[in-house]
Amino acid sequence: MRLFVLTYLLAGCLAQKPHPCEYPALMSGALTVSTQNEKLWMYAKYLYDAMGQRIRLMEIGNYENKTFTYDVLMLFREAVMYEINDHDRTCKKSPFKFDFQPTGIPKDATLLGQAVVGSSSGPGQGLLVNTWTGELPEKAGKYISTVTEFGCIPVSFSYKTDQYGWKVLSYFNNVIGIEDPSHLNPPDFCQDAEMNSEEEPADFLSVFHKMH
Repeated sequence: MRLFVLTYLLAGCLAQKPHPCEYPALMSGALTVSTQNEKLWMYAKYLYDAMGQRIRLMEIGNYENKTFTYDVLMLFREAVMYEINDHDRTCKKSPFKFDFQPTGIPKDATLLGQAVVGSSSGPGQGLLVNTWTGELPEKAGKYISTVTEFGCIPVSFSYKTDQYGWKVLSYFNNVIGIEDPSHLNPPDFCQDAEMNSEEEPADFLSVFHKMH
């Protein structure tokens, strides 16, 4: 009982006032995406570089019982997006229009609550997390986001779409840092890819919705 009380009081003292936060500037890991209507399931590795304003998603999944792969590199400073096919060594280069915003919990988010994932029965048996809600950019709907109290590491992110209902992203194997930064540069076979200047620029949300 004493250990339980000590753990509870320690958690309370360390996290009395949860506050909005930004993810670590360099981060890599994996995530899964599932949907309310069960049409889509996806597993992806991700690389996130807030300093260089670069994001890469390497995905494999199932959409309406059909398997797909999707590998996209978003370079915000260059306003360019690459869809990469390593197997065929081909690359599609497209205009990309979106002002980079460090990912995390926005300052206008509302705290829903704080909880322990796992167990609060003893030290090291649980993970303290905060759950927030707010509005997506351009009034695209509401989101619910859960991050760790210490480090602001993503745990889950949910938002509602017309096509799927609720779309849920669950993060795991998160690592602060990027083991191989070269994966955030276009492969050699992308160097000669030409961009259609008349193509309508993609934005970040449209890319996220295209994750099937």
